[in-house]
Amino acid sequence: MSGDEQDFAIRAATTDEFVDVMRVLDGAVLEIDAEKIQHRLGTDSVLVAERGGHVVGALVRDGDHVEAVAVRRQHRNSGVGAALVRRALERTGRLTAEFDPQVREFYESLEFEIRERDGRLWGEKRVRD
Repeated sequence: MSGDEQDFAIRAATTDEFVDVMRVLDGAVLEIDAEKIQHRLGTDSVLVAERGGHVVGALVRDGDHVEAVAVRRQHRNSGVGAALVRRALERTGRLTAEFDPQVREFYESLEFEIRERDGRLWGEKRVRD
């Protein structure tokens, strides 16, 4: 997020937002177990970004591991994804993520420590003291 005031809110997904969360994740062509998501709704393990009354981004985590983070195409590059990750980091103090090279720049911009692991990229970030 730049110095501008954000025009979206980050919050825990409610139990009735399953379809909205899945649409965001499916739109980013992310493979994730829908049952896991449904089970975690209503907890801070599934965060959403809401803009204008619509879910425009979602982050799913298992403990301190980001399983998926996605933003609707027309809302990308506006700070939504970064805000989702920052909120998750505030709640856990540490985050890890496994991701493909095409999103490396996103994780680098958030100052994740990145290394290759089993042919994929692995990132870790801790809250600074």
